[in-house]
Amino acid sequence: MNEDKTVSDAKTVNRPAVAVVGLGTMGAGIVEVFAKGGHPVIGIEYDDAAVERGRGILQKSTDRAVSKGKLDPDGQRALLERITFTTDTGEAAGAAVVVEAVSENLELKKSIFAKLDAVVADDAVLATNTSSLSITEIAAATAHPERVVGVHFFNPAPVQTLVELINTVHTAPAAVDRMDTLLRSLGKNPIRCGDRAGFIVNHLLITYLNRAITLYQNGFAGRDEFDAAMVERAGYPMGPFTLLDLVGLDVTLAVVERLWDESRDRVHAPAGLLRQLVAAGFLGRKSGRGFHDYAEGATTPPPVPDPVRSRIAELPEAVVLPHLNDALRMVEQGFASPADIDTGMAEGCRMPKPFDVLAERGPAAVLAGQLAIFDETAEPSHRPCRLLTELGRSEDPAAALAELRR
Repeated sequence: MNEDKTVSDAKTVNRPAVAVVGLGTMGAGIVEVFAKGGHPVIGIEYDDAAVERGRGILQKSTDRAVSKGKLDPDGQRALLERITFTTDTGEAAGAAVVVEAVSENLELKKSIFAKLDAVVADDAVLATNTSSLSITEIAAATAHPERVVGVHFFNPAPVQTLVELINTVHTAPAAVDRMDTLLRSLGKNPIRCGDRAGFIVNHLLITYLNRAITLYQNGFAGRDEFDAAMVERAGYPMGPFTLLDLVGLDVTLAVVERLWDESRDRVHAPAGLLRQLVAAGFLGRKSGRGFHDYAEGATTPPPVPDPVRSRIAELPEAVVLPHLNDALRMVEQGFASPADIDTGMAEGCRMPKPFDVLAERGPAAVLAGQLAIFDETAEPSHRPCRLLTELGRSEDPAAALAELRR
């Protein structure tokens, strides 16, 4: 009841207008978030049919909220009345903030931003909801790249509180601060980072998953024992192969290809087995088969036979330590803070917080373990990053880590 009163009372508050371009599942969810926060919202789509689809998504979502007692009928009515639908991008002219949420197509996004840049006020903030594309490239399509930010909402947007807030080399600090304040006013928890493939969450998650596939295809451990080790020994909510099937192997491949395109680091080269499964149409749960077969009574063997000599005793260290090294490298390069990395992995993936794990294991032990992995693999990205080396070799590693986390 308190939540409904807040929504109803928000009608009387003078709040800036927001425009959202793209009314698919994510875009419609973002519209709902802003409208629930009391903002007049302009929902923009390319034709009337797309507008009606977006309207239907909003209706179903808010109907669901009413049925669950999270919104009363008056609150739903007030929320929907704040939304104006249109096919005219020019209607965004009076918006203080515009969020683009169309499909992951770089050229399409650039064309939309060029149009928006020409119609909105000089002090408006333009944001893209991309989950993997270069925000710098999108911003370059405008005459004012300093006002372009990334706002990666997690699905479903009305429910998930985590939002990645991304700046580019052009972005003015004031634009990021304004967006941060706005997101927090909506009950969201923004974490900040620079413009890099995968941002915080997908960069760390997909690198970990691709590493797990590579070890599996090379006979490091069997599929089921690998999954069990990550749950039972590392405290992860599910093993990598169960998670891959849930996320979708095609989605994972698209992100890891983006990481590879940007870094050309061999740990980001898509695992051969991942490519094979996607080519075969085995995309995970949504297709009925991925690393597991989900047909009733299925007896399909795993994609790779269990190894004759499993190295299961070396899990979870074989994937957790490189994951911690990757997180520290992010901090070392000024890409993200320890707190934002921890929040992203905990809220975005329900995984243990990397810097909590680092503190529990101890920087010196992590450094020693990572050096052993680097000695075996000779992969440049497996070399302990400078920050891990400094922490592990400091006079008081625990105190040095605590200072880093402040």
